[in-house]
Amino acid sequence: MRWASQTVDADDGALPGLERAGLVRSVRTPEFEGITFHEVLCKSALNKTPEASRLPFRYTVNTFRGCSHACRYCFARPTHEYLDFDAGHDFDSQLIVKTNVAAVLRRELARRSWRREHVALGTNTDPYQRAEGRYRLMPGVIRAFAESGTPFSVLTKGTLLRRDLPLLALTARQVDVSIAVSLPIGDPELARSIEPGTPTPAARLDLIRAITEAGLSCHVMVAPVLPYLTDSRRHLAELFESIAAAGASGATVIPLHLRGSTRGWFLSWLAREHPALVGRYRRLYGRGAYAAPEYTRWLSDRVTPLLEHYALRARSSEHRPAAPARPVDLREPVGAAPTLF
Repeated sequence: MRWASQTVDADDGALPGLERAGLVRSVRTPEFEGITFHEVLCKSALNKTPEASRLPFRYTVNTFRGCSHACRYCFARPTHEYLDFDAGHDFDSQLIVKTNVAAVLRRELARRSWRREHVALGTNTDPYQRAEGRYRLMPGVIRAFAESGTPFSVLTKGTLLRRDLPLLALTARQVDVSIAVSLPIGDPELARSIEPGTPTPAARLDLIRAITEAGLSCHVMVAPVLPYLTDSRRHLAELFESIAAAGASGATVIPLHLRGSTRGWFLSWLAREHPALVGRYRRLYGRGAYAAPEYTRWLSDRVTPLLEHYALRARSSEHRPAAPARPVDLREPVGAAPTLF
């Protein structure tokens, strides 16, 4: 949905000349300083993923576009440019709210052609970012899935999910519900610097505990791993230990990728906060979005035994032990990273 001739700096209230499926009003409130909400009426809720994406699901739902988590590395930033916003500050502060998303989703799921395929939430922007506290879109979305018998998954960094745990637990009795928490960084100071709008790592560990205590399985996405910042054996081992102690059923580790305009936004942060690493990143990523294959293999070799040690390799509903069965040597080996980088 492009803005066409509409502006984004309007006062509260409907803009003139809008069609029904489009921008209704732009809102600013004291509780969300620096953020503008653009409330829209969406035409569709279900998004079909391109076959070339090779994702394990074909459909997604995004209740918002843009995200106040403000993660410098977010791969979804370039999608904001389609709305004639920039992928940097605008992505963090100009939020699109699909106010009718639950009603539209319910209508789409009621179609005879709908085959009750798995639907993923949180693949583009977080459905439990702070704005969900204002708009309360997710309860309606969850009920739409339950009523239609559609399995779904939620990926979030937002502790607002705790509000909906009773509803999610009830829904899980009717359809398959998968929940994953994104927790890529254990260091609270680094997390505050690079993902300033997110709950702290400790708060997300508490969220994992709350999910498991509600009787639901919780997977953890340790993604992205930031080269030379969060890929040390000590950092990964301590993070995995805390994730296992919180009761996570498993963890997936993915290295940072820098797609499109996300690259410049992230590298500008890196130049300001860790200037000594800029050259190493440029060599590591070259002109592409993905780290060199040598690094990816090195990271996999480092992570695999740690995941096995903390029993985080496979998904299951089993509650993991609070401490590892045997001690782990956290000393950094000489030549830990590939010498190429």
